[in-house]
Order: sequence, then C-alpha cells, then structure tokens
Amino acid sequence: MARIAGITLPSEKRVEIGLTYLFGIGRAKANKILDEAKIDKDKKVKALSEDEVNAIRQVIEQNEKIEGDLRKELQTNVKRLMDINCYRGMRHKRRMPVRGQRTKTNARTRKGPRGNQMKK
Repeated sequence: MARIAGITLPSEKRVEIGLTYLFGIGRAKANKILDEAKIDKDKKVKALSEDEVNAIRQVIEQNEKIEGDLRKELQTNVKRLMDINCYRGMRHKRRMPVRGQRTKTNARTRKGPRGNQMKK
C-alpha cells in the first residue's frame, strides 16, 4: 500500500495511472516523475518496493506542488482576482461563467438549478 502526500494509491493499477489520483498530477506529469525516479511505468502499485515509493515521494516533493499547497494557491489566485475587482474576479463573485461562455441558455452548472418560471 503506497501513500504519497496523504493519499493512498490504488494497489491494482499501474503506477502511471495511480499517481494521477493525486491532485495536480496528470498522465504527462506522472510519466515525467517516473522517468526521473527511474521506475517502470507499467509496474503495478502493489509491486513497488519501499525504496521506489520513497524515490517517487522525493521527486514529487522537490519538483511538484500538489494536493493542499496547490489547492491553496488556486484559491488565493481567485481571491486576488476578486479583491482587485477585475472582470474575471467580478464573474467569480457573481458565480457566473468566467471564460466567455454564453449565459442566456446553458451555464446551469455555474448558475445553479433553474428557478420556478411562471407558466404562461
């Protein structure tokens, strides 16, 4: 059972896929980490030795920002946008789409469920 950054990696999956369970690590970054740690990406998580897990952990700690630190940084970035009252910050405050999507129709994920419309 491999635990990295407080997350238990699924033991039946390949290491390449298992690392993607960490917030901030996708397939490309997982491959880069495994190349640096010199570990075969087709190996199962349960087959990793303690030394290999430690090597992965070291590479991640040195080079990557993941889980809590990354979430906190993203949250502070959004808060900064809201504080300086830029357009994107205002859209975040109003809980509306930020990246130019249409809002007359669609945008239900961001705006929430449709309210009671009066029937004609």
